[in-house]
Amino acid sequence: MTAIDFLGAGEILGAMITPALLISASGTLSLSTANRLGRVVDRIRALTEVAEGLPDGVVSDDVVAKRALIADQIRWHTQRLTLLQSTIVTLYTAIGLLVGASLTVGLSASTKWALGWIPVAFGLSGACALLVAAVRLIRESRLAVRGAQVELSYVAKVVARKTTVPVPIMDKPEGGQGEG
Repeated sequence: MTAIDFLGAGEILGAMITPALLISASGTLSLSTANRLGRVVDRIRALTEVAEGLPDGVVSDDVVAKRALIADQIRWHTQRLTLLQSTIVTLYTAIGLLVGASLTVGLSASTKWALGWIPVAFGLSGACALLVAAVRLIRESRLAVRGAQVELSYVAKVVARKTTVPVPIMDKPEGGQGEG
């Protein structure tokens, strides 16, 4: 093997490893997304138990408010569940495309095919899928925060109703962290 061939092999390996870094990032996001999905499912099950424990036919303000909260939370969690499911599929697709990029770099170089556009197409498609997944995760995070804010508002009202000391109810958390 000549020095020139060795340098060519190094470039090929470098080109094959580059998608591996994105594969690692996709894997980490997949694990995080699967955990988020599991937490949403657990929360839906907990809401189901609370809903089943509410008395039938009772129209007191407390029960009506609790039913409204549960219905609202189910709506938020349904949106999150759908978004997380499509996001995890997108992440798995990104992983497959990036693996395809890595493999086709090696195949293209080892067989001397003049099809260098194939690994590029796989790599760009995988990176685009990763971008789409990231945008979906941002949307899901915003839904999670909105749902939590609705629930916190309900809890603050319950505490205020059940105590004799007034509790201040804020629309947004301090520090400018709320959405505009």
